[in-house]
Amino acid sequence: MAHELEMVNSEAQMAYSGDVPWHGLGVKVSNDLTPDQMLKAAGLDWTVKPVELFAEVGDRRLKTSHSALVRSSDQRVLDVITDDWNPNQNAEAFEFFNDFVAAGDMEMHTAGSLKDGKIVWALAKVKDSFELFNGRDQVDAYLHFTNPHSYGQSIDVRFTPIRVVCNNTLTLSLNMKSKNAVKISHRREFNPDEVKETLGVVKHKLSRYKEMAKFLSEKRFTEESVVDYFQRVFPMLTKREDNTDLSKSANLALEVINEQPGAELGEGTWWAAFNTVTYMTDHLIGRSADTRLTSAWYGANKNLKTRALETAVEMADA
Repeated sequence: MAHELEMVNSEAQMAYSGDVPWHGLGVKVSNDLTPDQMLKAAGLDWTVKPVELFAEVGDRRLKTSHSALVRSSDQRVLDVITDDWNPNQNAEAFEFFNDFVAAGDMEMHTAGSLKDGKIVWALAKVKDSFELFNGRDQVDAYLHFTNPHSYGQSIDVRFTPIRVVCNNTLTLSLNMKSKNAVKISHRREFNPDEVKETLGVVKHKLSRYKEMAKFLSEKRFTEESVVDYFQRVFPMLTKREDNTDLSKSANLALEVINEQPGAELGEGTWWAAFNTVTYMTDHLIGRSADTRLTSAWYGANKNLKTRALETAVEMADA
């Protein structure tokens, strides 16, 4: 199986604490590492630098307005950039977590590299959570930090709640109006303090999400409304041969809604319907678990989950 996770000399560029990740690769570490220790354990302690690019025109060597972004560990060219794009080193990016970890508010959880080094990411567990259904359904809070080495991409930091019972992830806008991530353009210098100030208090965001989850867990759907919900989340893009009105994904959602991990928690509620979508995108839809994770964090499934949450709240409130 081809991995989105970067492999160097047959070793995965990833470190993790806790359970073995989806692909069974990477270096297992304790949950008390400093950000710098996690960086090194994941094999991310390399730097990048711009190297001028030239064009060979006849017997002349002409300077261009572009540079190659070259990695120090193996001299790999990660991308082609212009002078107005500032590379951000991994070590500087991981410094964002220093104060949080030192204060005991977070612990480093996972870090790795995707797409041959073009995406470097870290996941830190916030020491706070909430529970539903008398403590049987727990949601933990994480901060997800991405440092892209790809022209035009921005550094971003996202609040990411994860449902423990099924390991479903979510990246979303908690108030339905603000952006779902703090983004810092590579066109100016990265300032960790600015990001911290923009993020605000993580506990407040978790509290807001708890309100939404509690609301969905108390509202029940009808047989007709849940079919409509999956039709809206997974619309049929092409006409099916069997002439049904449901897409394959919508049909699959109806099949697994009572079979997914944690199905017994909130059965018949909009919380169950919404978690069916996150379960499918994280564990069922796509070519492999590897590509599903990349899509859930950086691709189409990230927006699909947000839309699914918005639609669930809208329909539950109707």
